[in-house]
Amino acid sequence: MTLSTRQRAYLRGLGHHLQPVVMLGKEGISAGLLQALDTALDQHELVKLRLSENAPGERHELATGLAEQSVSALVQVLGRIVLLYRRRPEALRSPRPAIELPADPA
Repeated sequence: MTLSTRQRAYLRGLGHHLQPVVMLGKEGISAGLLQALDTALDQHELVKLRLSENAPGERHELATGLAEQSVSALVQVLGRIVLLYRRRPEALRSPRPAIELPADPA
């Protein structure tokens, strides 16, 4: 999933006040972490993660790996905080409002 610069900026604004809901620890990217991240993305669409100081690897590599394995878009890496976005599948659509991304400029 690729996002335009305008869409990234919009999502960064929405994510500013979010609290991290998933934490990547010294175990690294595990099956349990990916399952928790998948559940969080299905519920919220936009998720903040915290990378522990004990997390194995470089933070940008970990963030890219998380985005690829969770089939989501990497919005931002700021310090040890990662912001990921994945549109909620139609089958899981709820009455709660979904995030509407701004249109790409033509």
